[in-house]
Amino acid sequence: MATTITEACVNCGACEPECPNTAIYEGGREWELDGVAQAPLSFDFFYIAPEKCTECVGFFDREQCAVVCPVECCVPDPDNREEESTLLARARRLHPEVVFDEPVPSRFR
Repeated sequence: MATTITEACVNCGACEPECPNTAIYEGGREWELDGVAQAPLSFDFFYIAPEKCTECVGFFDREQCAVVCPVECCVPDPDNREEESTLLARARRLHPEVVFDEPVPSRFR
């Protein structure tokens, strides 16, 4: 499941640089995937593009946006549940230059 940012966001921006997938964008900014610009998913506060979110699987054992969020508004999206294998496949696609050693860091363990 992708992580999402709730309306409790205070727009501090602490989460954005922590994302290994550059999946977090400031409200109102277009997001990009494979060189194609997409419409913003929020205009009022930071948001996470679910097509780029791996819940930090492959990189960390916890979602780094949630670790640094001062208001705890980075939470699992109940409408976008995904298996660890799907998230790891996405990480590999987004980062073909990275070798992911098994077992990969994951919140699933």
